[in-house]
Amino acid sequence: MKYLTLILWILVVIPTCSQGKSEVKRALFQMRAAMLDEDESMLRELTSTDLTYGHSSGVIENQEQFLGVFASGNTDYQNWDIYDLEITSPKSDMALVRHKVRADIQSNGTSNHLELGLLMVWVKEKGQWRLLARQAFRLPQPTS
Repeated sequence: MKYLTLILWILVVIPTCSQGKSEVKRALFQMRAAMLDEDESMLRELTSTDLTYGHSSGVIENQEQFLGVFASGNTDYQNWDIYDLEITSPKSDMALVRHKVRADIQSNGTSNHLELGLLMVWVKEKGQWRLLARQAFRLPQPTS
């Protein structure tokens, strides 16, 4: 009986975790597309009202400040390539996302190429995955 219970638990839990990770990955790539398209309404849908958004420069924004960047039109995300993606889910309504980004951003007429590492915390709010917290850090540059 113990083995049957264990097998049933595995059959229920593992697909649920995989589905959650797949949903989070989809939300992450929707966010990427919304940033590139400067789609403020989609970004609002994908972020929590309690958002804390940390930049590699040390600047931290709440949801309205984050969305204001896109509303102002002063920043243009031209490229945002995600790689080394890792998603873990310590709880069914929370996901930790780590990945790296190669980005080209134009801000106030200045072009910047960034190589960043990110840690994101996604939570399921009212049935939808939303970004609750994000912290970026600069990746070490290779020495020549």
